[in-house]
Amino acid sequence: MISWSDSGQTHEARWRSESGAAAPRRVVVADDTLPADTAYRLACEGTGLLWQGDFQNARMLLQALMRRADRKPRKVAARAAEKIAAATPAEAFHLHRQAQAQRARVLSALLIPLEADYRIALRRAPDLRQACEEAWGPPPGERMVASLRELLGLVGAHEWRKKGVEVPALGPPPNNRIHPHYGVFSPVRGEYVDLVAAAPLPSAALAFDIGTGTGVLAALLVRRGVQHVVATEQDPRALACARDNLQRLAVLPQVVLQQADLFPVGRAPLVVCNPPWVPARPSSPIEHAVYDEGSRMLRGFLSGLAAHLESGGEGWLILSDLAEHLGLRSREQLLGWVAEAGLRVLGRTDVRPRHAKASDAGDALHAARAAETTSLWRLAAA
Repeated sequence: MISWSDSGQTHEARWRSESGAAAPRRVVVADDTLPADTAYRLACEGTGLLWQGDFQNARMLLQALMRRADRKPRKVAARAAEKIAAATPAEAFHLHRQAQAQRARVLSALLIPLEADYRIALRRAPDLRQACEEAWGPPPGERMVASLRELLGLVGAHEWRKKGVEVPALGPPPNNRIHPHYGVFSPVRGEYVDLVAAAPLPSAALAFDIGTGTGVLAALLVRRGVQHVVATEQDPRALACARDNLQRLAVLPQVVLQQADLFPVGRAPLVVCNPPWVPARPSSPIEHAVYDEGSRMLRGFLSGLAAHLESGGEGWLILSDLAEHLGLRSREQLLGWVAEAGLRVLGRTDVRPRHAKASDAGDALHAARAAETTSLWRLAAA
């Protein structure tokens, strides 16, 4: 619970943070009269700004906070640039993550009250009830407070879910769209899907899809002619998302969805896995699709693969080498894990990324992103 004073009265509401951020210890009421400079100073001090003014003005204030967060004093910016220039790639990555986390904390200080049914009782407030229900489930029946930044993220996820993401490898439109749910990684980087679409199938009888996420690879395998797919996922949100997408694409009858950490029971002639690519600690639950602390999922897949492959079967590991360019994992280390797991490499297909950050020279990790390659490793029992 968080509490605040307004007109001499104390109020309370449940704190809601999808990122797992702690509730601000100090909360003050803010409205349209609050200057942006004052709001930024309070946010930097860790004070929560509970908005009681016009909703659209709150959005404008958030934009003003973003400009201030990104506009560093010249001396501060110069020192930061020098520090990054002298750092190793791994140190530069962690400095970048720290800066991003600090920015997120400041921008999350602008808070919006929600009624027990997710309504926002502010002037010119939009109806976000459907977006909240999709992300958070049924209304809890009590008042809540959430950051405006997170609420806008819910709105963005709701629009992605409605519109969907076109995946050309699934076939011609309109029956080739994946609709990501909130908190489930979207297949916006299509190069890894194209790798799976082009690799020769060792068998069309059965495949395991480990960590299915949106279900895009399970759907692709069925579209390629695989008769039966067992898709596993430990996140209930992702399982619901995969079920929705597989049903939309009319391939659900050929897919069994299981809630499991990594492998289902049994063996298959083809086992596919696209684990998180960066071995770093996630700063929020949503980041588990991107960051895999200690390469837990990658190592778990490799160590268990041989025991779940049929004789002559193949395991397909789809993995970016971004971690190698960031100094977070070496190619020798990866190949060592492959050998330790009793596996051998049958072949590897590479593709260069097509996303915008790969060509953005202003990105803090540009050098690593520009050198990145995504690969499909074909593995077999040694």
